[in-house]
Amino acid sequence: MQNPSAPKIVLASSSQHRRELLNRFLDSYEVVDPEVDESNPMDLGPAELAQHLARKKAEAVATNTRNALIIGADQLAVLDERVLGKPGDHARAVEQLLAASGKSMTFFTAVCILDPVGRSRYEYTDKTVVRFRQFDRRLAEAYLRHDKPYDCAGSFKLEGAGFVLFEAVRADDPTALIGLPMIWLADRLLQLGYLLP
Repeated sequence: MQNPSAPKIVLASSSQHRRELLNRFLDSYEVVDPEVDESNPMDLGPAELAQHLARKKAEAVATNTRNALIIGADQLAVLDERVLGKPGDHARAVEQLLAASGKSMTFFTAVCILDPVGRSRYEYTDKTVVRFRQFDRRLAEAYLRHDKPYDCAGSFKLEGAGFVLFEAVRADDPTALIGLPMIWLADRLLQLGYLLP
């Protein structure tokens, strides 16, 4: 439920996973694909790059959207100090999972809110660490056939069967791993006058 006087909410993301998270508690919002360059010419570290991209996405949508509260987000997965992209296909997903076997992968999930009422920007970055069990190609292949997480950094879905690959997940907010830190986001929206169920 939304306060009628509160600005409409716009999600600056093309991610289906983020839409599914917002659908859990928002009745009405719009989605705009920010279409930004996600390269890293400033050579930022992963946490800084995730926050930079979240802000860049929100600002890109804000230029064409008046009087809306805009939510931009980005997530990066890091393994052995290397940022992993979305695998895109089965072969790359197998490669990513086998590289993660027995290791920890760190996820930085950043969000940026642009509030038109207070002309303010609110930013937050969540850090989640996933410890993978030792597994072989057979388990990686079986898992990938089941979830097909080819659009997910790290090549798994926590909301799917990805847990079969894990030893542990260290997180302050488990929803961050899916794509948005919903505990922080809900708190900020409540403070901004949105009436959430």
